Amino acid sequence: MTVYGYARVSTSGQSLEAQLAELKAAGAAKIFQEKATGKNRDRAQLDHALKVLGEGDVLIITRLDRLARSSRDLLNIVKQITDAGASFRSLKDSWADTTTAQGRLILTVLAGLAEFERELIVERTGEGRDRAMADGVVFGRKPKLTNHQKREAIRRRDAGEETLMEIARSYNVSHSLISRLRA
Repeated sequence: MTVYGYARVSTSGQSLEAQLAELKAAGAAKIFQEKATGKNRDRAQLDHALKVLGEGDVLIITRLDRLARSSRDLLNIVKQITDAGASFRSLKDSWADTTTAQGRLILTVLAGLAEFERELIVERTGEGRDRAMADGVVFGRKPKLTNHQKREAIRRRDAGEETLMEIARSYNVSHSLISRLRA
């Protein structure tokens, strides 16, 4: 029986140190670690950890959100672990222990709640974006040309006395931008 650990942070600006210390203290002999968003299922170190698990092994994590963000993903990962004959345990979520029927039931219910919470966050973010747009906030990159510059470039282009490259060079933009301008 080998105890493996899995640690993950979402961005490169975050540190794995706290998770690594907790996993070592819990007895993890080998710790798989990566910096990748939890939304994506393509996580090389997690996949590697799942492949090395064997009969009687244990995969431990510090918190459930380090492993998965959706109930379907969490249940699929836990199924892979149990199919390998291994167990799963979360250090901060003591109820998340797949060696018991109660642990599996609670894990399933709470994974559903976590997915529901994520959907609420997405919904609230969308509502905030809609409110900001209604208040006149403009999203996206700042335009390369002001409205006055656009009108002037269109006039120069339509006059046909200069090439698109010449007009574009005078505004420090690409010729394709000048060609796409519409009155």
